[in-house]
Amino acid sequence: MNLDDYIIIPKNWNGIEFEIRWYPDCIGFDDGTSMAHLEIISKDRRPLPITETGYKSHFIGREKVDQYGGVEPYVDAWFAHEMTTTAGIQAVAPRQLSLF
Repeated sequence: MNLDDYIIIPKNWNGIEFEIRWYPDCIGFDDGTSMAHLEIISKDRRPLPITETGYKSHFIGREKVDQYGGVEPYVDAWFAHEMTTTAGIQAVAPRQLSLF
């Protein structure tokens, strides 16, 4: 894999700039199916609902993403779902540092 193989889509979520990197035919199998690779990387590695570190690498069947109408709607739905969970909310919550 090299970066030239990816479709790169700039996005913004709640003021956080990030990129979707999408490689729909990353791994091909003998039976004709393939596995896609999805990377999500925020500028300055700011937390997003799916990652506290600002980076997520995810292998997924392309047909699953196609069910959502493409990679952008898939990512939007993923973020929306994670914001209904405690882990997703905590991932993007401001950090309160302890004074003691």
